[in-house]
Amino acid sequence: MSRKLHLWLALAIFLPALIVFGSGILLQVKKQSDWVQPPTISGIGNQPELSFLRIYTITAGIPELEVSDWQDIKRIDVRPDKGMLKVVAENHWEAQIDTQTGDILQVAYRRSDIIESIHDGSWFADFAKLWVFLPAGIFLFVMWGSGLVLLYTTLKSKRNKVRVRQLRD
Repeated sequence: MSRKLHLWLALAIFLPALIVFGSGILLQVKKQSDWVQPPTISGIGNQPELSFLRIYTITAGIPELEVSDWQDIKRIDVRPDKGMLKVVAENHWEAQIDTQTGDILQVAYRRSDIIESIHDGSWFADFAKLWVFLPAGIFLFVMWGSGLVLLYTTLKSKRNKVRVRQLRD
């Protein structure tokens, strides 16, 4: 029973597991890969001095971000210790702005958010996260358990065969 369960679960989760593993590998190296996530550039200060209106004005002036309304901004990530903030637009472009001077430190495309949504299944459809990727994760856990059972029974069987051979000799 355990071998058949192991086989059928492996076939059922093959594609979702492949997607999770591949995107997970990319997410593991996001800080080391500028292609996945732009590197953080430090500003000159360590005290944020920009108002939200000033941040919006700076951001709206960056063509790549395509910001014409506050709804075009996905999030603002403030890093006081680095003297900068990241404005991530809905179109996945990111601007890094010095929190003291308002200078634009960097503008780059940010793929890590897309990769993360692929990783959890939400990129495909709303239902995919809970009805495809969650069951695949549960099945993978069951496969891990059944794999341990298979390993244990295989090792036990081999040990018994060795013992029987030793008794005959």
